[in-house]
Amino acid sequence: MIMKSLIGAVTVALLFWQSCTCSLSKDNIKLDGSSTVFVISEAIAEEYKKQNQENVSIGISGTGGGFKKFCSKRIDIIGASRAITDSEKELCRKNAVDYVELPVANDGIVVVVNKENSWLNDIRVSTLRKIFEPAAEGKITKWSDVNPAWPDRKFEIFAPGIASGTYDYFTKEIVGKEHSSRGDITSSEDDNVLVHGIRSTLDSIGFFSFAYYLENQSSLKALAIINDLAGINHKPVLPTAATIQSGAYQPLARPVFLYAAKELRPNERNFVKFYLENCSKIAKDVGFVPLSEEEQKAAFTKLAEE
Repeated sequence: MIMKSLIGAVTVALLFWQSCTCSLSKDNIKLDGSSTVFVISEAIAEEYKKQNQENVSIGISGTGGGFKKFCSKRIDIIGASRAITDSEKELCRKNAVDYVELPVANDGIVVVVNKENSWLNDIRVSTLRKIFEPAAEGKITKWSDVNPAWPDRKFEIFAPGIASGTYDYFTKEIVGKEHSSRGDITSSEDDNVLVHGIRSTLDSIGFFSFAYYLENQSSLKALAIINDLAGINHKPVLPTAATIQSGAYQPLARPVFLYAAKELRPNERNFVKFYLENCSKIAKDVGFVPLSEEEQKAAFTKLAEE
């Protein structure tokens, strides 16, 4: 009798555990992707939980890592700090992943140096190319190698990892080819690591999202960009919400995105809708430049059509 009761209790417990596990795996909302967009997603997820009593888990595998998971049907929603590439589109096509691209904010990539740097206030795109291009490795190692008027001291470079959409965008716009840069760079998918490296190293230069710069601007120095390779604007432009929104901060102003599979579970679709409804306000709160009304309406229209 005791044995039968024990078996019955264990059976009930197993059934309960299985139902809970299936429910959790089915209903839990998961995001991954860009460490840049993570800042917005985290804030929106907190608000969503308050209003809907549902957790949203967010990973940071970088934009490239996020697309690998997304296009392999391992996740339904990702944040991306650049648009999907042709090779990623092909992977999605092979795995029958249909998706919608939703801009959620505007951002700028900020080139920064240590706060105590007294010889740099602005920098030309051509000079950035000279520092970051593959040919610079082992040759351009001191400030004076870039400009004889600058200190004869070695500098360190801090940049996002190669899975980062920010890295992809920067190399394409500055070096002229995506994923093309020197290899002797201290890199990390965590922008906080980059901030700490530049803040604690006098002879350093690096880049990351405008939002991370704003959060740490008291201990960092942003450089104004002179877009000399475009042959249009030769004036230094600092990264600000206004210059990013207007497009004057070129070539490093960009949109950031949410990519969502067309076939979403109801709770995932509710979350994406909530994301679009709140992204402009929250983006501003966490240091991004909100979408214009026209851009936000266009994003809603895209989602409604799916």
